[in-house]
Amino acid sequence: MNKTHRLCLVLGDQLSFDLASLAGLDREQDRVLLVEVMEEASHVAHHPQKIALIFSAMRHFAQALKDQGFRVHYVTLDDPHNSGSVPGELKRWQALLQAKEVHLTECGDWRLEQSLKDCGLPIHWHADNRFLCSRDEFRAWAAGKKQLRMEFFYREMRRKSRLLLNGDGTPVGGAWNFDADNRKALPKTVKAPYPAGFTNDAITLEVLALVKERFASHYGSLDDFNYPVTHADAQALWAYFLDYGLAGFGDYQDAMASNEPFLFHARISAALNIGLLDLRQLCSDVESAYWSGSIALNAAEGFIRQLIGWREYVRGVYWLHMPEYAEGNAFGNTRRLPEFYWTGDTQMKCMRQAIGQSLKHAYAHHIQRLMVTGNFALLAGISPSQICEWYLAIYMDAFDWVELPNTLGMVMHADGGYLGSKPYCASGQYINRMSDYCRDCAYSVRETTADNACPFNALYWHFLMRHGDLLRGNQRMGMMYKNLDRMPLEKQQALWQRGQSLLDRLDRGESL
Repeated sequence: MNKTHRLCLVLGDQLSFDLASLAGLDREQDRVLLVEVMEEASHVAHHPQKIALIFSAMRHFAQALKDQGFRVHYVTLDDPHNSGSVPGELKRWQALLQAKEVHLTECGDWRLEQSLKDCGLPIHWHADNRFLCSRDEFRAWAAGKKQLRMEFFYREMRRKSRLLLNGDGTPVGGAWNFDADNRKALPKTVKAPYPAGFTNDAITLEVLALVKERFASHYGSLDDFNYPVTHADAQALWAYFLDYGLAGFGDYQDAMASNEPFLFHARISAALNIGLLDLRQLCSDVESAYWSGSIALNAAEGFIRQLIGWREYVRGVYWLHMPEYAEGNAFGNTRRLPEFYWTGDTQMKCMRQAIGQSLKHAYAHHIQRLMVTGNFALLAGISPSQICEWYLAIYMDAFDWVELPNTLGMVMHADGGYLGSKPYCASGQYINRMSDYCRDCAYSVRETTADNACPFNALYWHFLMRHGDLLRGNQRMGMMYKNLDRMPLEKQQALWQRGQSLLDRLDRGESL
């Protein structure tokens, strides 16, 4: 076999034609390597649809590269020579091809990047140019700050990208953030668009059969897989959202509704995170929709904030503080994750809806994750490592760089407030206000201490009571503690007892 000058490894979440490590390859002399490996598919019990998405998208991308003239080596999961790990395959192919140089784009997982750095090969690393803010740029922004605030970072990204700015550099509409206009519940008269879906081709059907056979023990169904696995299909999903979803996203992005898993959400985060869509194009399209008058400012700003504000911010935090960040546990939580997170077998309708759709679609939108499944884990004192593993495993778009800060920092406040200034805790009243889940639930959201009382109610106050030493000094928690202190002592004791009885049931392995 002729010697190869440059071997470029492309990972399953790097399926972009503009990937930095692909630039400048000699299509005659250099080679591209893509590998399906058991270690990455099973280091947590990833949802079968997530595995299918990545494997199918990888196979389609490899074929597209070949069509463009690249010389591609592709290792399937069942290849008898497959070593089972990314470093193992990189070393094997570097030796087979006698490659003089090995090139990679930065990983999205500290664990994988470290294993590649430790594999014994001299690797040329490339910054991941799919993001607006590089690791070094974020590190420079964060230098000297005791606490980081997304809002200030977001303003810097707006200035850098020149999105939704007036000619003098001030924000369109006179404010940087219109989050207060993004919190409407869904009226009965408003109907969400029918979700776009995609027909599975021969490659995807082959992958689905493989995943069904090899990952039968993983939680989650393969039956409803209809996600885009090519750049063209991802663009079609994005175009559908621009036409039918974006206008309603501004008002209803925090809304929840029974048997409506998608509402006005784009469902493009998985495609974006694996490289099938381009961040800058998405932002440009949204801004253009605003300037054309087809959407309101709160929709445009809200969507752009998610992309260049929050998404870039959590990536920066991740790479700034890993691996220590993953050990955060500010509240000292040790409770095991309840089994019903893996089955949806609970009488709490909000949890049943959010978990059930997650098992069915490998998807839940951000409020379901933050204020339903995440809120419950926070209030119940679940071990941060266990709930982080659940989010990483169950969701189609979950990769370590985005999942870990969102879960450990935003959901569980386990980093002590570094990423978010307050715990996002709430009683059942929040869920009742933002959804119709409470209408026919087995529990009553109006009750707090009765046997049929919504578990969120007592657990909310129990959480505030047991962590008062840590949280009373937080200015954003002041009103919550004032309300607690106004309660008669008998009411506080009843709430504590009800909350403790619910936690005792969880400790006995019972569902709620």
